[in-house]
Amino acid sequence: MELRSEKISLSDSLETINDWFYDQGWTDGLPIIPPTPERVEKFLAWTDRDPQDELGPMPPKYGIATVEKLAINAVMAGCLPEYFPVVITAVEAMLDARFNLYAVQSTTHPCTPFLILNGPLARELGVNARYNAFGPGWRPNATIGRAIRLILLNIGGGMPGVLDRATQGQPAKYSYCVAENETENPWMPLHVERGFPAEVSTVTLCGAEGPHNINDHVSTAASGILLTIATTMAGMGSNNAYALGEPILALGPEHAAILARDGLSKDDIRAYIFAHARVPRPTWEKGGMFGMGFTPDDLFPGEAAIPLTRRPEDLMVIVVGGPGRHSCWIPTFGAMTRSVTRAIARKDGTPAKSIQEFRR
Repeated sequence: MELRSEKISLSDSLETINDWFYDQGWTDGLPIIPPTPERVEKFLAWTDRDPQDELGPMPPKYGIATVEKLAINAVMAGCLPEYFPVVITAVEAMLDARFNLYAVQSTTHPCTPFLILNGPLARELGVNARYNAFGPGWRPNATIGRAIRLILLNIGGGMPGVLDRATQGQPAKYSYCVAENETENPWMPLHVERGFPAEVSTVTLCGAEGPHNINDHVSTAASGILLTIATTMAGMGSNNAYALGEPILALGPEHAAILARDGLSKDDIRAYIFAHARVPRPTWEKGGMFGMGFTPDDLFPGEAAIPLTRRPEDLMVIVVGGPGRHSCWIPTFGAMTRSVTRAIARKDGTPAKSIQEFRR
């Protein structure tokens, strides 16, 4: 089966090209960089994989994701060529059965793939982990995340209102990519917790909502910060409140420093949130998603309040952001998706120690 992309001739006008791509439904609504053969070749030079190598069918349309098609969408998104190995690895993680991309793409819930980068490549590429990490202003964050969205649209068929049925959607569906702030993280970074050496670079994919701010400029001790976090998370409107899963606590470095100074480990934080970020059973039984078939009564029989995770260790704890006593929690799609972490590697599976190792 021939999977090579068709070449199209258009007027050499940025406006004409963008109008034509928009009319085909091939954009996210924003202008794109025309994916000329010369530009695509520059991206393919950053992998030793054949352009027609298949990563697999991408739901819900089940278009075949080839290396060349990923490169085309990465060009359109405005990526630099050296970002391309991250895009390839992120797509491989999304296509892992545990991630359940079909559900993430087609649900009415506003979840979207959220990329967390760890390791030296994140720093070499300049992926923002500090001030405004979830916001605009950083080309790697914006364009890597946008490349994933265009791939989901153009290969996976996730067109809003057609196969993407999100009731309201969310701004993170344009782009959702950060690096963990490992420099100011007082604990193990995420990828080391998951069994990777510190010098290996990884990308973690989560099916997630947007960040929900946790503001505490008053507490000077761990007890106050933990109480603020738990009461912010303990609502019955998230999918985690009825379908559990792997919610994410993204601590700002100032909150993380206070928690670590007071002797708390990540496991201590998880244990506290599991015990205190709960929906009272009488409240739970009056509304929300009670009776939808995910009620965890078999897991927590007779308990007065229901937690957000099946086990404390299911809460993901990372450090993101710059100075200021803000953190956030990121609800996920629930147990219908699992996060997946992959090493950013060459074709032979060997993790690269430097971005230069990806050059052909």
